[in-house]
Formats: sequence, structure tokens, C-alpha cells
Amino acid sequence: MAKLFQTSIPKNATEVQNQCQEQEQEFDYSQRSQWLRAAVLGANDGLVSIASLMIGVGAVKKDVKAMILSGFAGLVAGACSMAIGEFVSVYSQLEIEKAQIKREVQLMREYNSENEEESSKKDDSLPNPLKAAMASGLAFSLGAMVPLLAAAFIGDHKVRLAAIITTVSLALVGFGWIGAVLGNAPVMRSSARVLIGGWMAMAITFGLTKLIISCGLQV
Repeated sequence: MAKLFQTSIPKNATEVQNQCQEQEQEFDYSQRSQWLRAAVLGANDGLVSIASLMIGVGAVKKDVKAMILSGFAGLVAGACSMAIGEFVSVYSQLEIEKAQIKREVQLMREYNSENEEESSKKDDSLPNPLKAAMASGLAFSLGAMVPLLAAAFIGDHKVRLAAIITTVSLALVGFGWIGAVLGNAPVMRSSARVLIGGWMAMAITFGLTKLIISCGLQV
């Protein structure tokens, strides 16, 4: 009886320890990487590229219609480009991972069924090209709407440019914060990185457009 009692304690202790570890196990943030990467990149790209495009046009054209039209054309073209590019990229990754899984299954088939169960689990975690493309295109469109809406209802040219820059800056900080929280990354560093990058893109576009006009190009 004493021997039986001694051997049952480690078993129960191990079971309790395993249960505690399972309960305390943190969420695997890498599971979010597929759609999070596509959504965050799409939204930031929509914000920065369309805002930079509109500011570049605004550097030489004070007409609000020219800015809105260029921004809308950039939204449509950019969303399609992001969706197609993401689909092609993720589909290539999918083919590579499927080929790797197929090689692993062929090597493991001679052992036991547990390996086949593991391979089926891997199939469930494979990237989805269509979801990634939709997330990227939709996120780009949502991000691009921010500068468009900021400029649509303002008549004064300088105030319009200031409104675009301010609104886009706030949105960049917000998207950086959301991406950091969902990805369990440092919030301040992520937001500052996204914001500074957006400022640089807008400033470079504005400056180069002004430079081209100053060199004698007529528009």
C-alpha cells in the first residue's frame, strides 16, 4: 500500500502541473501573423501612399477636385495591386509549404498514424491566399479613405493639406497601436516607427513634386 501511495503522488502531481501549464499557456500570436500582416501593411500603405499622392498633387494644384480624383484613382489601383500581389505571394508560400508537408508525410508514413494526424493539423494551419488578398485589399481601401475624407469637405488649400497631414498622422498612430497590441509588440516603438515613416513619405513626395515644378515642368 505504501509503495502504491508513493507511486501515485508523482503521477497526480504531474497531471496537475500539466493542467496548470495548459491554463497558463499564452496565446500563440504567430497564429495571427497571416491576416495581421496583410491587414496592417494594407492599411498603412493605403494611408501613406494615398496621402502622399494627394499632397504631391496639392503641392502644384490647389483644386480640390484634382486631389480627390487622384486620391480615388490611387485607392482603386492600390487596392487591386495589393490584393493581387498578396494573393500571388501567399499562394507561392502555400505551394512551398504543401510540397514540404508532402515530403514529410512520405517519410513518416512508415511509422504510425500520429504523424499523419500531425500532417493534417499542418494542413489546417496553412496560409489562405484568398483571405490574405481580401484582407490586404480591404485594409488598403479603408486606410486610403482617411485622407480622402479629410480633404473632401475643406475648401481652403492650406487648411486642406494640414487636415490631411493631421488626420493621417493620427490614423498612423492608431494603426501602429492596433498592430502592436494584436501582435504583442511594444506599442510606443511600433506607433513611432509607423508615424515617422509616414511623415517621411509625405515630405519626400511633396518636396520632389515641388522640385520638378521649379525645374520648369508645366502642369
